[in-house]
Amino acid sequence: MAAQALSISGLHVWYGESHILHDVNFSVEQGEVVTLLGRNGAGRTTTLRAIMGLTGTRKGSIKINGVESIGMPTHRIAHLGVGYCPEERGIFSSLSAEENLLLPPMVSKTDKGMSIEEIYDMFPNLKERRNSQGTRLSGGEQQMLAVARILRTGARMLLLDEISEGLAPVIVQALARMIKTLKTKGYTIIMVEQNFRFAAPLADRFYVMEHGQIVESFASFELETKMPVLNELLGV
Repeated sequence: MAAQALSISGLHVWYGESHILHDVNFSVEQGEVVTLLGRNGAGRTTTLRAIMGLTGTRKGSIKINGVESIGMPTHRIAHLGVGYCPEERGIFSSLSAEENLLLPPMVSKTDKGMSIEEIYDMFPNLKERRNSQGTRLSGGEQQMLAVARILRTGARMLLLDEISEGLAPVIVQALARMIKTLKTKGYTIIMVEQNFRFAAPLADRFYVMEHGQIVESFASFELETKMPVLNELLGV
């Protein structure tokens, strides 16, 4: 069996006095693509933010490649080889696309990350727009840039929050091809997705969240038999 890239057990998270996550337990194997499904407000984004240490109080256990990270600050968690692509993307508007790519520091001592040339092979749109300011990129190009910037850092575990949201079908297809390519290269990917049609053919396993808890989990080969449950929980 593959080694566990991520193991979460008994995770509770608070923002101030608001108790958001309640005893969350799940794991992700090395090289897996796992999707967190759920309605808005179910706790999926908070789970990604908790992995990165970007929430309020956290209790429980979050092991990344076997290293307990629950007490670590965010910058140390990143240096365990984790990259987070938030829904808001965080592109520096005053910098060109290529300057955005060159900005992040390396987070891994063993993996140098993708070169600019490899990035441009994967995202030809970014090569064409490499001298364009961040504000002049389309939403889809900004999303590509946000993911590509992480790949430059050497992170091997990617936390992707709603990367397909609001994008044109041709861009969504390009992002799907990217995920398939990264999977062949051994990256571990945890996605939060509202677009079930985008996530379904990509993920190895699914976890469904409701009210800050994992309420269902299943592998991709079980998807067809789980559709009645998903319809009930998500209205897919």
